[in-house]
Amino acid sequence: MRVTVIEHEADAGPGFLADWLPAAGLTCDVVRPYRGETLPARVEHGLIVLGGEASAWQDDDYPWLPATRDLIARAVADEVPTLGICLGAQLMTLACGGTVTRGEHGLEIGVTPIDPLPAASGDPLLGHLRPGAPALQYHRDVCAVLPPGAVLLATGPTYPHQAYRLGAAAWAVQFHPEATPEIFTSWTAAGAAGLAADGHDVAALDRAAERARPRLAGAWRPLADGFAAVVTRQREFTRP
Repeated sequence: MRVTVIEHEADAGPGFLADWLPAAGLTCDVVRPYRGETLPARVEHGLIVLGGEASAWQDDDYPWLPATRDLIARAVADEVPTLGICLGAQLMTLACGGTVTRGEHGLEIGVTPIDPLPAASGDPLLGHLRPGAPALQYHRDVCAVLPPGAVLLATGPTYPHQAYRLGAAAWAVQFHPEATPEIFTSWTAAGAAGLAADGHDVAALDRAAERARPRLAGAWRPLADGFAAVVTRQREFTRP
């Protein structure tokens, strides 16, 4: 079973998922459109769309975004298991009829608590979630209005729309379950000057991410396993 992974930039790769998904039986085909690689017209077994510094509407600067939104919309309509992460979640939101805007509270960054809502009970990806689960965040844009039919699954203290399910087999998460502490510190290093100017203690953010490493893995490996189980189930259901 092969899952297409859309990577938007070199320092926002699959992270933990590069180990967790193969261990759960999936092969990941990473497509890097920022390097000129062509997006597929459709995907067969599964789709994961990763994060990146782009805004979901910045088509002029990131010319592959319209094709990515079309691919997401097609996968959701075809009930192909799909997971959108941060920018990927925002692209899913736009592609499926919702609204993405700049967050009114500014940048959400660092290790933050994620809380499940009652609708998460029994969910294949987030049914395991416990209140206050740690998640790495780094975003200014938010899914302001969810797509029609979306079911909100998890929330947080700064921005309420942290995870939702759409249709039979699509999920969007605003946070970064895939991000290792090393990936996070590469982001803070790249933005260090701006973060410091805005009053963020970059060293403290990095230390908190490293301290949270085992809790991050404990919180989000079940999400990866759950996604792999959905891919397997959908594949068995649709196999001729």
